[in-house]
Amino acid sequence: MKMVYCGKTKDVYECVCEGEKLFTLKFKDDVTGKDGVFDPGENQVGAKIEGMGKGGIKLTEFFFKKISNAGIPTHYVSSDVEKSEMVVKPATIFGKGLEVICRYMATGSFVRRYGLYCSDGMPLDALVEITIKDDERQDPLITKDSLALLGILSHEEHDTLVSLTKKICGIIKDELKIFGLELADIKLEFGRSNGEILLIDEISAGNMRVFKDGRLVEPLELVELVTKS
Repeated sequence: MKMVYCGKTKDVYECVCEGEKLFTLKFKDDVTGKDGVFDPGENQVGAKIEGMGKGGIKLTEFFFKKISNAGIPTHYVSSDVEKSEMVVKPATIFGKGLEVICRYMATGSFVRRYGLYCSDGMPLDALVEITIKDDERQDPLITKDSLALLGILSHEEHDTLVSLTKKICGIIKDELKIFGLELADIKLEFGRSNGEILLIDEISAGNMRVFKDGRLVEPLELVELVTKS
């Protein structure tokens, strides 16, 4: 396999399977955060959690299968938990990368930005925010009109992105509820393949905040609670 990208929490390799060009995502034990504390809202590696790579694959596999069964397109092909690897179909990203955040509860960066108007834990009705992946500028928020003006995403594609995000996150939220867990917020990524918008990247414990009985669930604990069966 040929490495094409070295990321914070995973590396990407190009591979060929039965003549078809695919990509392998190699998950790491690194998580985003600051000063050794896990925080999915940060854009830097803040901690290393042993077993996080395998845990990320387990949770991603679990949720991608649920989402695919609901008829929502994804780039998922197969996974190997022991190798912490996932094989995916090629897809082009929007611009140089967007992150789509769905919020059911005010917490983290949302409260840091809008604390004058909200308090920690305030309910949010599947609020969708879009940020540009740009470490140097701290992943700034971007509006629907700005996305269109800059040629990153058309108005129609923006609306599709928001609609898909709410459907996907609704599935994830409902699944977590089965285990007595409450989804506060989650970060997704999307791309294009043959003119179709599809879910890409991962759905791991490192990309979401989940609470149980008012307590923030740690990443590996979340994996264990959801995939123990």
